[in-house]
Amino acid sequence: MISKMREIYRDLDIANKIRISYIAVLVPMMALVIVCVINLYLGNRRYKDMIESAVVASSFSLDFKDDFDYETYLLIVENKTIEESSIYKLLDDANGIVDKLFELTDSETDIAILESARQYLDNLQKYIERIELNLATGNRYDENLLIWENDVQIVTSLISETLNEYIFNEIRDIQETREQVEHNSLMIIRITVVVAVILLVVTIIFSVVIPRSILRPIYEIRDVTREVAGGNMSMRTHIEYGGEVRDLGESLNRMIDKIEELLDTVTLEQIRLRHAELELLQAQINPHFLYNTLDTIVWLAETGDQERVVSMVGSLSNFFRTSLNQGKDNISIGEELRHARSYLEIQQVRYQDILSYEIDVPEEITDRIIPKITIQPLVENALYHGIKNKRGMGHIRITGEAKDGEILLRVSDDGIGMTAERLDTVRESIAHQDPDRGDLYGLYNVNERIRLRAGDGYGISLDSAYGEGTVVTITLPDKTV
Repeated sequence: MISKMREIYRDLDIANKIRISYIAVLVPMMALVIVCVINLYLGNRRYKDMIESAVVASSFSLDFKDDFDYETYLLIVENKTIEESSIYKLLDDANGIVDKLFELTDSETDIAILESARQYLDNLQKYIERIELNLATGNRYDENLLIWENDVQIVTSLISETLNEYIFNEIRDIQETREQVEHNSLMIIRITVVVAVILLVVTIIFSVVIPRSILRPIYEIRDVTREVAGGNMSMRTHIEYGGEVRDLGESLNRMIDKIEELLDTVTLEQIRLRHAELELLQAQINPHFLYNTLDTIVWLAETGDQERVVSMVGSLSNFFRTSLNQGKDNISIGEELRHARSYLEIQQVRYQDILSYEIDVPEEITDRIIPKITIQPLVENALYHGIKNKRGMGHIRITGEAKDGEILLRVSDDGIGMTAERLDTVRESIAHQDPDRGDLYGLYNVNERIRLRAGDGYGISLDSAYGEGTVVTITLPDKTV
């Protein structure tokens, strides 16, 4: 049989021999190409499914917590009725996203995570029904607020963490899939070389061009993934040929873009969280100050001192008007000085035997920008920790100047001051952003708000000597309103 085939082959003309040789080469090569295409197609499809799953999960985890917490709060304070609120729509949308994620994954680990997310959503449903029942009953505001703080916010945080864990697993699976695709591709290359050697009909052109055409995009993808794994998120593939390999490179590029976007989003959310925490501290007004001021007004009214009553009420009104300021974060230095003056006018009535003050800031810098409620906490700190802790009259002085493209404001007092050890402790706590000590909240808050809004090169600095007094310097960029 073999000899017969040899005779037939010898009788064929050159063209048919070449055709047979091509067929003998192309059939196994085509088989290998088909296997390669199928492998790349399946890998690419898996990439797309995992990326789609990560995108769906990220859209849920980024928006759900803030929206749900806010809608619940509006419901509790009766700013919205249950019919006006979109809280049930948020729950329905969230459940819909979880259901879609169930359809996109077959991993037992991911399914377990999604089951936890679904359980958390069921718990949120129960908490909202309890809040709704309390609203219908009436006089349950404190109970609803506890549910919101101790149950709703915790569960929404758990949901966000659960979905972040889901996204992490998806990204990890993408990495594993990439490694499997690379392994399969290299295996196909080896088989191709072996077949080419066995057939002995592959020309030098084929033996060079075909392997290079396959290896080059694979190696490029490998190099890009190594750079990305090392933290270089600027790397991208630039494959202009290779069909499925090009699609694989484009999928890798989209994956890197999405990872970079998610990292930026997480960073932004952390910054927003810090802003929210600081704004919350800023919004807290000391109730003792208000009580004492009102008591002083009542006392003045009882003694018939109507002029000072009017002055105190006006100062208190100006104080709170600047504190609220229609929600603005930044105001002019002039407005901030009026706020500090109102505070000092109020406190001077209460501490007239020990407190005097002076504000000496040039008019030309009063239109510069300053974060709201910056000077008043420093004045309050000077009064309560400086002047009240020494005997006799004390003096608070506020000064300012423009220097080298910066605005310098100083709040100085001739109070008790600080020892060198205490001064080092305060400076270190502020520099390392450590507000654990309650008596440092005011200084930390002022420094952190300036740093977040103006940059790391700005903030407050302290100088003090025990028995002589303290000077707090505020450094701001020279920007107008």
